[in-house]
Amino acid sequence: MKILFIGDIVGSTGRVAVKELLPSLKSDYGIDLTIANGENAAHGKGITRKIYDELLRTGIDLITLGNHAFSKSDIYGFIDQAKQLVRPANLDPTDVGTGIVTVEVKGQKISVVNLCGSVFMEGIVESPFVSMKKIAEISRGNITIVDLHAEATSEKIAFTYMFQDCCTAVLGTHTHVQTADEKIMNGCAYISDVGMCGSYDGVIGREVKEVLDRFNGRKTTVYTVAQGDAQFCAVVLTINEETKRAESIERIQIRPAQQHISKY
Repeated sequence: MKILFIGDIVGSTGRVAVKELLPSLKSDYGIDLTIANGENAAHGKGITRKIYDELLRTGIDLITLGNHAFSKSDIYGFIDQAKQLVRPANLDPTDVGTGIVTVEVKGQKISVVNLCGSVFMEGIVESPFVSMKKIAEISRGNITIVDLHAEATSEKIAFTYMFQDCCTAVLGTHTHVQTADEKIMNGCAYISDVGMCGSYDGVIGREVKEVLDRFNGRKTTVYTVAQGDAQFCAVVLTINEETKRAESIERIQIRPAQQHISKY
């Protein structure tokens, strides 16, 4: 079985890249299930019903979120009916949506779990370690894919060591920079960060000048998504359907043909 996991989709630039590249990638790799992190899909922060539907139309099967899950108030109007949306199980508020979605693909049950790290993050109601102990009982016996949306690489690695036996993959998101540390840990695929789909010319998807102003003490009240050609980051997992364990993890990073970084 082949599973494609797409890193954080940032704004319209990232959404367009996914729409353009996904059909050929699914065909080339023989993808059976496509998962994407969409927590930055709506103007860089959050997701709306319109964008949720748009992403599903591109061929994405399940959408995970992160610390910006509730940045757009629109989500409260549809999250409980959005059966293909997975929100962080340990992020406040916890009484809407679900942190685990189980689907059947090729006769196999696949549980997709979304958790936030507790280091350098806000709004976390309990450690992802505590949450996963509970979730592991629900997903027992299934192919289990975890989107661990976290800042600290150490937390992501430690989490995987603890849960490698019950998880088929632990895939880091949130930092938007693809790491080169993909590996198989006792049948569990791991990468610290899948990377992002968004403007190549920006600061992890955000407009450069706005970020520089903030670092130089000039407060900004908006979140402006960077424009320009996009990069596309994802991983492809090969899963053994008999053992429910990962056999390989392959990074995909597609950069724009004309790479140009503006000078500020």
